[in-house]
Amino acid sequence: MKPAFDRITVNPEIMNGQPCMRGMRLTVRRVVEAVALYPDRAELKAEYPELEDEDIRQALEFAALSVADEILPLVAA
Repeated sequence: MKPAFDRITVNPEIMNGQPCMRGMRLTVRRVVEAVALYPDRAELKAEYPELEDEDIRQALEFAALSVADEILPLVAA
């Protein structure tokens, strides 16, 4: 069964058709980046007050499904 992404919208006139949250100019990619930048959920919500918990959950699930199941070699820093 495919997951329902009822909060993720795609409109060619908004952000060049990139997947966005609820028709806003906030891309799924930006939400995932923000989760990484603000691991404290309170900080994240202070920076992006328009985001709801379900937005964040769906953005992360959408991103996870978008990543191919392949092993990529990581080079030590």
